[in-house]
Amino acid sequence: MDRENSKIFSKTEKMKMLYEAKAEDVEFSAAEADGEDLEAQARSIEADKRQLHQILKKK
Repeated sequence: MDRENSKIFSKTEKMKMLYEAKAEDVEFSAAEADGEDLEAQARSIEADKRQLHQILKKK
């Protein structure tokens, strides 16, 4: 990202971009979660971070 087009986004702006990019309707119940569910949730969080990084890189 070059300095001329770089912008520091607020946390709210970042979250809005992430939610707009995410098109999932997934329900999660911590009470019914097993190890695989928790692992999948952790992978999902990491994927969201990578996706947000890509969104910010394009802007």
